[in-house]
Parts: sequence; C-alpha cells; structure tokens
Amino acid sequence: MDIATIRPSRRAFLAGTGLVIGVTLLAPNARAALIQGAKEGAEGQQADLNAFVRVAPDNTVTVLSKHIEFGQGPYTGLTTLVAEELDADWSQMRVAAAPANQELYKNLAFGLQGTGGSTSIANSYGQMRKAGATAKAMLVAAAAKDWNVSADEITVVKGRIRHEKSGKESGFGAFADKAAKTEPPKDVALKDPKNFTLIGQDRHKLDTDDKTDGKAVFTLDVLADDMLIAMVAHADHFGATVKAVDDSAARAIKGVVDVKPIPQGVAVFAEDTFTALKARAALKIDWDLSKAETRSSQQIVDDYRAEMKGKGLKAANKGDVDGALASEGITSLDTEIVFPFLAHAPMEPLDAVLIRAADGSIDCYNGSQFPGQDQKAIADICGVDPSKVRINMQLAGGSFGRRAQFGSPYMREAAAAFKASGMTRPVKHMWTREDDIRGGFYRPIYVHSIKGAVDKTGAIVGWDQKIAGQSIMGKDELDETTVEGASDMPYAIDNLRVVAYQTKLGVPVLWWRSVGHTHTAFAVETFLDRLLERAGKDPVEGRLALLKDSPRHLGVLKKVAEMADWGHAALPDGHQRGVAVHKSFNTYVAEIVEASLDDTGLPKVQKVWCAVDCGVAVNPNIIKAQMEGGIGYGLGAILFDAIDLTDGGAVVQSNFNDYRSLRITEMPHVEVAIIPSSEAPTGVGEPGVPPIGPAVANAWRRLTGRPVQRLPLSRDLVA
Repeated sequence: MDIATIRPSRRAFLAGTGLVIGVTLLAPNARAALIQGAKEGAEGQQADLNAFVRVAPDNTVTVLSKHIEFGQGPYTGLTTLVAEELDADWSQMRVAAAPANQELYKNLAFGLQGTGGSTSIANSYGQMRKAGATAKAMLVAAAAKDWNVSADEITVVKGRIRHEKSGKESGFGAFADKAAKTEPPKDVALKDPKNFTLIGQDRHKLDTDDKTDGKAVFTLDVLADDMLIAMVAHADHFGATVKAVDDSAARAIKGVVDVKPIPQGVAVFAEDTFTALKARAALKIDWDLSKAETRSSQQIVDDYRAEMKGKGLKAANKGDVDGALASEGITSLDTEIVFPFLAHAPMEPLDAVLIRAADGSIDCYNGSQFPGQDQKAIADICGVDPSKVRINMQLAGGSFGRRAQFGSPYMREAAAAFKASGMTRPVKHMWTREDDIRGGFYRPIYVHSIKGAVDKTGAIVGWDQKIAGQSIMGKDELDETTVEGASDMPYAIDNLRVVAYQTKLGVPVLWWRSVGHTHTAFAVETFLDRLLERAGKDPVEGRLALLKDSPRHLGVLKKVAEMADWGHAALPDGHQRGVAVHKSFNTYVAEIVEASLDDTGLPKVQKVWCAVDCGVAVNPNIIKAQMEGGIGYGLGAILFDAIDLTDGGAVVQSNFNDYRSLRITEMPHVEVAIIPSSEAPTGVGEPGVPPIGPAVANAWRRLTGRPVQRLPLSRDLVA
C-alpha cells in the first residue's frame, strides 16, 4: 500500500535508541517522497547501525537528519557526508528527519537540538562522517564474521561489500541486522580528502524533485480525520491583552465549533479554514492597551537618537579615536543610517497539527527549527510529561530565522489553542500571511551613527561608530549580535571605537537571515566606500590595502574583482558598479554588482559576481544556490522592505502587496565562484545576504551622488 493512502494510521519505525511509534498523517493527494524514509516497495524492518544511519533489507540507507530542511540543503549535505565514509552508491541514499531528542541530536555548535546560525554542515561535518565510517566498519565486521575472512581483506565500493579472494559479494541489507548487533568501534579512521568521491561534487538535492512536482509534504498538507481548524485573533498592538469579547456573530456562522480566549488572544475553532477566517473577522474584541507598545517607528528612531547621546556599551576600543578625529589636516566624514524593522516573510506561514492519542500522549506535526523546545512547550501547556510529546518533523517552506523563537512562543500558542479545544479532536493551528507579517519577531530597528577621517596621505586614521537597537538575545550587557561585523571588522584601522546602545522596546524581535550582519555589513561597507572615495582610492584596491592581515578576505575580494574584470571592463552608459566584502558565520563573501537606474530612480541590478570561501565545499551546487538565494533575499529587503508602526503602535504592512519580495523579473544574473579550501566547512545559508545591500548602495551612490542613509532604498529615494 502507498504510505500516502494511510490517513490516519499507525506506523512503527526505528529511531536512534529504540522502537518509536508515531502517527503518519498525509494529505489524500500526497505521496511519501524518498526523503520521508524508506524506498517504495522496500520490505522488512530497517536496522539502526547508529543514531544517524539506518539500513533496509533492500540495501537502501536512510540518514536521520538532526537539522530541519527548509530549502537550505542539510538533507542532501548530511546524507553526502555519511555516504562518503560509508562508500555507498548515491542511488541508495535516503534521508528522514530525526525525532526530537535534545541530547542525541543536539547541534554541537550550541548544545541543543536545533537549526540556525548557518551551522548545519559546520557542526555535523566530523560527526556525520564518523557515523558513516562507523556504520561501514560494522557492516564489514558482520560480513567478515559470516564469511570467516579477515575484515582487512574486505572492500566496500559503491554500496557493495566484496571479498576479492573468495569472490563473495553482498549489498548492505544482507548484513544490516547482524551489523546492528555488533559492538561499534570506538575509533574509526576517516578518509583523506584526496580520496573523496562524493564530497566536493555537484549533487542534485534529494528534496528538489518532490518539491517541484508537488509531492513533498509540508505541515499544510497534513490532514487528520475529524480535524478542527484553529485561528487566533491577535491585537493590533504588541503587548495588548483581551479586555472583553463579543463572539455572538462568530458563533452564529455555520461550521463554527467554539470560541475560546487564550493568553495570546481569542481562538476560533471551525470545521474548515474559510469558516475559521470568517468567524475570526466577526469577533468584536475590546483590547486593553495599558501595557502595549504605542510608539510609532519614527518616535522609536527619535528616542534612539536621544539615547545615543549618553553612555553606551563599548564593543571595540583601540587607539586614540578622539585624538585621531580631532587632529589637524584630516578630512572628516559622518553619517547616520536608519534600518527598519524587517519581517522574515517565509512562503509558508507558521502552522502545526496536534493530536492526542488514547494513552494521553500528543503528536505534533510541524516544521520545527527547535524540536526540543517545541516538545517542552507543548508539554508545559498541555500538562503532560515531555516524553509523552512526539514531534513529527515536516519539511518547512522557509524560515530565515522565523521558526527559531526563544521558548517556542508560536508552539505555545498552538498548544494553548489545542488545550482550549478540549484536546478531543485533532487541531490544525494556522497563521495567515497577515498574521505572520503583523506578528512581530522582527529584525530590530537599528540606528547607526558613524564618524571617520582620512589624513593627507589618504589613510583612514579614525573610526567612531555608535549602534542603537534592541538586544535580540534580551541582554542588558553587550549583545554581540548587535555589533558583530562592526566591532570585529577586518580592516587595518589603528583608531577604532564601536559602542552599542541596547534599547528597550515592546516589539518582539528575532534573528533575521544573517542576524547582526544584516545592518553592520551595510553600515561598515558603505561608510568605508565613502572614506575611500574621499581619499581618492579605488574601492577594491583601497580595501585590499586594508585587508593585509586577513588572507581569506583578500582571497574572495581578489577573486570577485577578477571575475568582474574590475577596473578594466568598459561599462555601458548609465551603469556603475559597487563592491562589498564581509565575513559572517566564519564564511567569507565578496560581491560586485553592476547596476543602472530604473524609471523610478531605484537601482536596477543587472549582474552580481560573488566569490565565497566556506572551507571544504561539500556540495558546490547547494553553495551556489544559497549564494544566489541570499542575494535575491537581501536585494529585495534593501530595495523595498520595512515594517512600520503607526502613531499608536499598530503595524502598517500586512501582506506581499505592501511588504513585497523581489520579483522574478528583478532578479539579476548571478555568477558564483567557490574558493578551493581544505579548511573545515562553514555555513552558507546566511553569508550571501550581508554584502549585497552595501554593494548595491555603493553602485547607486556612484550613479546618483547620494549616499544611502535610510533603508529601504525606495524610502531613501523620497526622503
């Protein structure tokens, strides 16, 4: 039977440390993709050789990914690492999501199970290779014992176990059960990189085909018999609470099952999505604004400016900045740059399906970025032991940081709605696009104030930078995410000071794709470009001179200049170029853009050249795709995007009509070069974003003579 026809059913599967029973619920028209587990038609129980590697009787190998797949490629990357050391044939490889288990599947970069900070490959590189090598050693040991030969005489090539002398040969499946019963070796030798056959090769992503033809299963596709739809009415102001509610009109709508207040607002339960939407709109709610944030975006910026006149938290302080900026014969420059709130706006808004089993346990189906935290949130709200909560990981339609919330506030809302429903029927809790855009957890507003100076020789002699904005980590002391990319800038400037002002605000904030680098890279690279211009220096040559002590910055900058034929290529009339180079998440990226002006005066980016140094390139295809995606995502944001609060604190924007993404016709041609490296791999999901904004702004300044001092650029144009 096709697994997709089972709705609902119980399916047993092995996961890490033992047999786990889970509920598999799929939409009637959905087919289980290869990424969902075993190959179609495979028979027999799969054997777990370790927490990450599972072998089926038909020789297929399933890798359990501890990282969620929302387009950035860990399913394929982690599977490649295992397959390389296992010496498997790529055609036999499959991948499935690991279950929630904080200890077994923790991210080695930050100690709990989760995906973020461009760490999926970086933290898993050695771990997953070791898992593959260990599984191979166990299979070889089982074969050696069965064939009564020395393990040293056995070879494994493309998924076939061979003993040359006896002529015996087998696939993995024949020895999987026996291998699972053997003692894993304590130490296994990993391959010399010169012997890699899979790592470093372009490889088609395992999830692409099913996402392309609609077979992939997302949380929105998950259905259950007798399922309720839950939608929550939220206040227009952050921090507001329900004072009173009139739900009579909502309850009168056919298909409405119940209306219940919950801590996050008022939950409507209905038989279908349209009815839930209609009923929610019919609610009449009196909100208590006594503790709400009621300032407008402009008032917040003005308050930040006032706060920056006081004493801040020093993030960097070397040399004599005041003396350098006051010395004779210098040419000084100062600027202010204002960055707006930004929403993440992934294609799939937040959603989850919760079901209580007869034994009181709860199954949750969602694209969870931090499954252990979601598991705890459900347990806390619904009053069950965490061991009674199963997180069934789904593919997710993007995140960009949106799903990585401290304490799982979205899941707490979903669990609160589920509890309020009585937990007798399955509940799908859904947010609309409007809920997501207006739901907070934004990239914070930041205000930068920078002063700098060059002397008569053109040397940059002083740099003084102030940064005001909320602490994403909620700290009172210095939050590195406020200043990263500025306080540790690589440029050789003797007198440098960076000061942070960590403001308090009632708007919930969160990391946004590339976190602090979203604003610091822009501020540093655009201001540096202006200082180099004042000094009469070429933007590339000037940067190269300042990066003498940072060879990897130099490497990507030289490469991108070579790719673009910087300084030699003849530009069409009305075209200019801009450059930026930045390190984030230990990955080095340099980008050059060529742009003209469109009919509105905004830059039309014709082409982007990108050079990236991310250590060992596990899959160049994915690296290039992530650079391209980061460039498109970042370009749309710096051109068009801002979340504004009105006087009174309500959010203005609501959907893609007024919080727009880059259109396909606006996407430039992108050429990506990967620097060959033997360094350990680093992340690529975020580092393509920071350089695109300043590179475009630098080109636009050359086209118009105007520096960008307020984002998005469309707003600066009319300022």
